[in-house]
Amino acid sequence: MLRLEKITKIYPTGEVLKDINWEVKTGERIGLVGVNGAGKSTQLKIIQGEVEPTSGNIIRPNGMHIAALNQEFEVDPRRTVREEFWTVFTEADKIQKALADLPVKMESADPDELEQLIHQLDKKQRQFEALDGYGLEARIEKILPEMGFDSDAGERLVSSYSGGWQMRMGLGKVLLQSPDLLLLDEPTNHLDLETIEWLETYLKGLSIPMVIISHDREFLDRLCTSIVETERGVSTTYLGNYSAYLTQKAENQVAQMSTYERQQKELAKQQTFVDKFRASATRSTQAKSREKQLAKIERIEAPTADLRGLQFQFQPAPRSGREVVTIADMTHTYGDKILFLGASLEVERGDRIAFVGPNGAGKSTLLRLITGSEKADDGTVQLGAHNVLPGYFEQNQAEALNLAKTVMDTIHDEVPDWTNEEVRTLLGRFLFSGDAAFKKVEALSGGEKARLALAKMLLQPANLLILDEPTNHLDIPAKEMLENALKNYDGTALIVSHDRYFISQVANKIVELRDGELRLYRGDYRYYLDKVAEEKERVHLEAIEAQKAEKAAEKRQKQREKQAEKRKAQATTKG
Repeated sequence: MLRLEKITKIYPTGEVLKDINWEVKTGERIGLVGVNGAGKSTQLKIIQGEVEPTSGNIIRPNGMHIAALNQEFEVDPRRTVREEFWTVFTEADKIQKALADLPVKMESADPDELEQLIHQLDKKQRQFEALDGYGLEARIEKILPEMGFDSDAGERLVSSYSGGWQMRMGLGKVLLQSPDLLLLDEPTNHLDLETIEWLETYLKGLSIPMVIISHDREFLDRLCTSIVETERGVSTTYLGNYSAYLTQKAENQVAQMSTYERQQKELAKQQTFVDKFRASATRSTQAKSREKQLAKIERIEAPTADLRGLQFQFQPAPRSGREVVTIADMTHTYGDKILFLGASLEVERGDRIAFVGPNGAGKSTLLRLITGSEKADDGTVQLGAHNVLPGYFEQNQAEALNLAKTVMDTIHDEVPDWTNEEVRTLLGRFLFSGDAAFKKVEALSGGEKARLALAKMLLQPANLLILDEPTNHLDIPAKEMLENALKNYDGTALIVSHDRYFISQVANKIVELRDGELRLYRGDYRYYLDKVAEEKERVHLEAIEAQKAEKAAEKRQKQREKQAEKRKAQATTKG
């Protein structure tokens, strides 16, 4: 359906894409992966025609329509939901608005004006029909419930909906364009778990081929049929989902290293022969012949070092007491909304708790209550009495960085006794290598700022880590580095994250924010999912039993009424 052949892209700052070759076929869902800056978004822009490749070809059918759902959903908060969907059909939308305005003008028009307005109305009506306006209207009414909007939603303002629902509007607008190929650039950013799962289910049901950029490994695992990795400007295609890609890549690296080592051994053996007999009177001819053969051999490259090998360890901190955080009968409101109502929770040393719940449930507020930067309306929220040293990473912590400083200076200020080499080593672990260490903070991308802010915060010794969306803007290798560090961390961690894969790797307990309560599940994310599924099944069975009981009660009542009528009729007959 669409193929990229030998694509390169060179910017004034350097070469981003060196040798890109991959294709997407009908029914496929391709996941593009690679570190931040690898050129994933550049490839999407090349496919859309927004960026011209330096060399290479994009092969696609004539008339192919490509639509994209970008990271920022382009919606106008002043419009109604229905008006927002209509903006997809620009010309028909203008005519429809004119058709709505003309009858209003006709009410106050004089006879001459009225005749002109009638002609205009007739003309606009025919233009609207020529554009299949009523068919477009039907398509919009059909897409509304598909995106989860109820019958009254069309007249509500876009501004009355959360970011997750605005994403649904953005997706609906893309699908109304009837694309032949759908491009998705970080579609799960800032969505809560419930909305992400809805999006996965919906996209799985579509037959449209897709190309997806995402750092959400669970999302890639559940959706993708192939993974295309871009590493150092070169693409490699792996069949299957994200987990299959990891397995295949590891196997390929082992095989490539084995082949590389065998060739190196053979080359060394031949070179030894050449060096030994080059000056020999009897064997110099043979040595020169082998030297020529050596020059013609195509060298096998060693496998590139895997960025996932980067390691980071938290700074040593004194051991805290067993009780780390105590929340007792806590009530708290935000505006008119009750977030917590008599909520309680005990956090013990060594807990790695992930807080889950929909956007707006109060997860970030809860972390602020624990740090003491916000006070509960009622009840108690307090740190343990013995030696608890908290470290807090906020979602907007990257915004607090000093833009005028370099990356190097930002870290040096936190650990002034470290050598330059020690600071460079740490920055390398957070993927700031080479000249990147000397960049000004103001020149960094959002993801780079997030990594730097996280590195800065984690340098301070803490036995209680409070992390609010720590993986936002992190690429996959950086996430894996943080996961490994948390797994080996002997303190306590409280985490808010929408990254299910990350939660499944690091959390040993889950707390769900539901109906004003803090519901503790004493197990990992898989245990939590199983328990929630059991609860839903139990509620479903109880609802069925209740329905059966209600029908049985209705049946008994009807039988009693029937018997009463029968007795009444018999009494009347006897009388």
